[in-house]
Amino acid sequence: QVQLVESGGGLVQAGGSLRLSCAASGLTFSSYTMGWFRQAPGKEREFVAYISWSYGYTYYADSVKGRFTISRDNAKNTVYLQQNSLKPEDTAVYYCAAAPRRTTTGTTGYNYWGQGTQVTVSS
Repeated sequence: QVQLVESGGGLVQAGGSLRLSCAASGLTFSSYTMGWFRQAPGKEREFVAYISWSYGYTYYADSVKGRFTISRDNAKNTVYLQQNSLKPEDTAVYYCAAAPRRTTTGTTGYNYWGQGTQVTVSS
């Protein structure tokens, strides 16, 4: 049974930082591209970043480029999202997701999803 469990969310002031983690189990982690998505109230889920299964290639949404950094530790089956210079518009539930041997920014490309972790940025 595949499980993705996010942690690290919370309440932070604008300009602050958070580090989200997503621990995966039940899958061959190194064979999956890992992505982060977010969903704000009343809005659709949107792509944030991914890190590929091979070579660790990273790709970011324009809205977070230069502020967020995605990384992975295959030995720990964990993917991270370092969030710096947070803005109120970053407030959302953040989800990690796994896509087998493909790189994509679309939600339909990801087979497995975590339950989400709330990030709230106050102004």
